[in-house]
Amino acid sequence: MPALSSTMTEGKIVEWLKQPGDKVERGESVLVVESDKADMDVESFNEGFLAAVLMPAGGTAPVGETIGLIVETQAEIAEVQAKAPAAPAAAPTSAAPAPAPAPVASAPAPAPAAPAPAAPVAPVPVVAVAAPSGNGNGRVVASPRARKLAQQLGVALEALRGSGPHGRIQAEDVLAATGQPVSVPRVAEGSGPAVAVAAAGNGGAPAAAASPAGQAFGRPGDTVAFNTLQQAVNRNMVASLQVPAFRVGYTINTDKLDAFYKQVKAKGVTMTALLAKAAAVTLARHPQVNAATTEAGMAYPASINVAIAVAMEDGGLITPVLAAADRTDLYSLSRSWADLVERARAKQLKPEEYSTGTFTLSNLGMFGVDRFDAILPPGTGAILAVAASRPTVVAGKDGSISVKRQMQVNLTCDHRTIYGAHAAAFLKDLALLIETNPESLAL
Repeated sequence: MPALSSTMTEGKIVEWLKQPGDKVERGESVLVVESDKADMDVESFNEGFLAAVLMPAGGTAPVGETIGLIVETQAEIAEVQAKAPAAPAAAPTSAAPAPAPAPVASAPAPAPAAPAPAAPVAPVPVVAVAAPSGNGNGRVVASPRARKLAQQLGVALEALRGSGPHGRIQAEDVLAATGQPVSVPRVAEGSGPAVAVAAAGNGGAPAAAASPAGQAFGRPGDTVAFNTLQQAVNRNMVASLQVPAFRVGYTINTDKLDAFYKQVKAKGVTMTALLAKAAAVTLARHPQVNAATTEAGMAYPASINVAIAVAMEDGGLITPVLAAADRTDLYSLSRSWADLVERARAKQLKPEEYSTGTFTLSNLGMFGVDRFDAILPPGTGAILAVAASRPTVVAGKDGSISVKRQMQVNLTCDHRTIYGAHAAAFLKDLALLIETNPESLAL
């Protein structure tokens, strides 16, 4: 999977939704935890009272670490708080284990963990993971950035209607409620975050650049810590250096593809979906390029899952996956992509929606980039870098001169699995499909 680790080992506490002494119902969300790629609500398996918080918001805990304590009755709260270790000051350090009561929640793993056996007196531990949703308990469902922005701007979240998945309130919903212009960084087709520079109040000096959601990107002289997503990207990029990679480039005429795109654009088809479909159909004829190196040898996936690299608004990279892209019709593929992009922005993708890619597409052509090389994602065999299509003066075989639209593509491959001849044959067939019969992608 490109740029990101598929196995979560730790989680950052974004926000405690309950405070010590609060009543907790079974299935009610207690806190929000940020993993590599998603914000997840942690729910309680049992009802009771939150007695102590051992890891405050902003802290990071490994999976399975005790981060809070829950008790059955209010009478037990004082006793538990007296015995519980002091919470660290929002530093990313692990909390000490509780001596008697069981954990209220742990940093979430990809799947819910089973409750541990209850001690005769101690409360039953609660470990659960659930995506944020309108669960009918009256709690406002909002992203952490939306909550922070609402607090800064004095906006009541209860009065807003969320535009995110399951009615989740996003940062742009808060901005819209204040009448401010909404300039949301696009998270699609390899786009990067839009960075706006605001003037500070001290004589008009420039302030730190920030996204609409309030994520500071820093200014000259600053040092900004990597967030959880960026750290995951960094680890995988370093791991990519261990792979013997090579690159093969190709020039593709796009006149027919551009004309076909104009026909289907009104039906909701995106260029990203077209490129993904073209790559997937070609991969079906070149399974070697869809293969990957494993400890056991060369692994040939049962399906062709095209992952597409996109930039997140608060930094980092994620790769939503179009599963079985070769067997999915173009229009369904486009609808799936739109849904994946929306939930990627809300950090609500499921693990299988970003970790199961067998081939990766990175499209910087939307920025007008002439050519670029992509770093090979760990665990896959190839990634295709797609540059911009632009008018080019072309000499024909008969010596004639004409103007055609062309784009440069570069395929980065793992040489342990894919050889130069494999890469060249794949690119030749991809070019033939795009140049002569792009209409077949809609069949």
